[in-house]
Amino acid sequence: MLERIARAACPQREPLIVEIGPGRGALTARLLERADRVVAIELDSYLANHLRSKFASEPRLEIVEQDVLATDLAQWGDVPMAGNLPYYISSAIIERVARVAPPRAVFLIQNEVAERLVAQPGTRAYGFLTVEVAARMDARLLLRVKPTAFHPPPKVDSAVVLLEPRREPLNVGDIDDFVKFAGQCFRHKRKTLRNNLAESYGRESRDSWPEAGLRAEQLSLSQFAALYSRFTER
Repeated sequence: MLERIARAACPQREPLIVEIGPGRGALTARLLERADRVVAIELDSYLANHLRSKFASEPRLEIVEQDVLATDLAQWGDVPMAGNLPYYISSAIIERVARVAPPRAVFLIQNEVAERLVAQPGTRAYGFLTVEVAARMDARLLLRVKPTAFHPPPKVDSAVVLLEPRREPLNVGDIDDFVKFAGQCFRHKRKTLRNNLAESYGRESRDSWPEAGLRAEQLSLSQFAALYSRFTER
């Protein structure tokens, strides 16, 4: 599994890769085989010191001991990313990574979050995270991982996902504003778009729009883009 993650993150040798959540360095060792340099971001001081000791003779590894959610991920430039993400903040990390839009990101995450990233409109897993990430990146499920692959085994299934920049950029102008708009659409899950958008954008003549009576989870990304374009044209 670790070898498949490293190979997906670095299909060819990379000058630099950023690893998020290196832990005890199992994936780190494999990334060092495929990259000239590895920057590993680790918050836990004990684990950071363990890595310094384990890789003491490896000058190509830089350990950044800080919170990834407080780290400027763009500071290393346009480089691939990989990691076994801390499950309790995996969604937040993926949101930050998507905003940077690296050339490739391969993450081991809980299966529930992976399902949300690749979900289709109208399904239970489809939601704001799906649209937020899809606005900038294409997501693909690479493999599922059973708890028995870990020691100690977690209580949930896991999965490996690949994120890559969209092959066709979303034609919405301001991506950040589009994501904010989509967030408003998903604000109250059980409300229609008419009611969710009225809180920030007003009703006006939009009650007659075909999407007005739908819920956000029923719209595809292209439908969100078309709806957003109509709002920005007003």
